[in-house]
Amino acid sequence: MSENGNGRREVTVSDVAAAAKVSKATAARALGDYGAVSDAVRDRVQRAAEDLGYRPNALARTMSTGRSNTLGIVVGDIENPFFAQATRGAADVAVAAGFDLILSNSDEVAAAEAKAIAVQLAKRVDGLLVAPASSLDATNLLPVVESGRPLVLFDRAVPGLAVDTVIAANRAGARRLTELLLAAGHRRIAFISTIAHDGDYRLGDTLSSTSVADRVEGFTSALAEAGVPHPDRFVHVNARRDGVEVLAERILGSAEPATAIIASDSLVALAAFRAARRIGVSIPDEVSLVAFDDADWTELTTPGVTVMSQPIHEIGAEAARLLIRRIGGDGAPPVTKVLDQHLVERDSVAPPRA
Repeated sequence: MSENGNGRREVTVSDVAAAAKVSKATAARALGDYGAVSDAVRDRVQRAAEDLGYRPNALARTMSTGRSNTLGIVVGDIENPFFAQATRGAADVAVAAGFDLILSNSDEVAAAEAKAIAVQLAKRVDGLLVAPASSLDATNLLPVVESGRPLVLFDRAVPGLAVDTVIAANRAGARRLTELLLAAGHRRIAFISTIAHDGDYRLGDTLSSTSVADRVEGFTSALAEAGVPHPDRFVHVNARRDGVEVLAERILGSAEPATAIIASDSLVALAAFRAARRIGVSIPDEVSLVAFDDADWTELTTPGVTVMSQPIHEIGAEAARLLIRRIGGDGAPPVTKVLDQHLVERDSVAPPRA
């Protein structure tokens, strides 16, 4: 046995081998589940390991097999229910396949993402799942590709980077929400996103997230086709800078207030809901509210909030399935999987007041 930092004696492979009356090499093969070992010997070694309280050395196993049986996942914001559910989907698939999952948070900041990826690679993960902080710059992702470890993106794509990607049908989802509000008679519809952008949004601007860019495109194209002039004036970005509630209050309290709001995610929707309540604007009588993501709270409020539900758990799960297949040696060309969304109608939409 060897001594650890707490003065306790750690059980080694040699200890297990002695207890099982086999060679150290045989014990290592039985514990690592590789090489030729009979079922009877494997059972004897594993019983000895259990009796002694043996814990495998993960680093040593990685060095001997080349695999750590761990996956890394880097998300944009662990407080966002979207990423919580996507991570759970990935974890469910990973655990079922015998992998552990190591979580890192980028806070949607490029420097933090670069550090998170470097830490994950240093931990010798077998592959990485990443919701990229930017769809415009692949710099942070290149070390993964150059390391030879598989990389799968989820929620956002990075055009030009040849890796597997799992996203939702955001353009179609935004169009459907916008058409719902247009059909109810709304024309002054605000789209609110926390995405960082240099100045006010204008048609043709490039946004740093393909998921938000697709939603903005679906939103503005639906408005334009309905004859609403200058639809880009209704796109409100940088909501995190001043605070979503502050922005929502400004939108609702202007000379020509929005009669409807589309929230780019459930956290934005919650902030807009609170802002409306605080300034006494009734939902849906004075403003209609719809959002992306079917967060638990959206069906518990009065009124319940109409949402475009994403298959969030499945996005994470499918990304993990693709990654595990790549780790297993699948050399097929990269794929982009687009998963459908569906509308959940509740009571937060009504015609605008005359």
